[in-house]
Amino acid sequence: MKIGSAGTLTSNDALVTVREGVGISVSIESIVDAFFHDQIDWAVKGELARLNVRNIHVTVQDKGALDFTIRARVRTAIERMEG
Repeated sequence: MKIGSAGTLTSNDALVTVREGVGISVSIESIVDAFFHDQIDWAVKGELARLNVRNIHVTVQDKGALDFTIRARVRTAIERMEG
């Protein structure tokens, strides 16, 4: 199974791990989950749609990253997975 990751677990960043899957599934762990879960999910799914990715499982370990950081981490993790 192909796996890719990008990011760190430092403050204001996110560690994004992707692996092949069936359909799209997103798992989110965040220090701000109660406030921003939907926005993180939206950022991940928006980037997947932009990249035309349809079969993937994404795990996000968020430490307060902004949307553009999460999108960049998703994009880089996918590029690394596809290697």
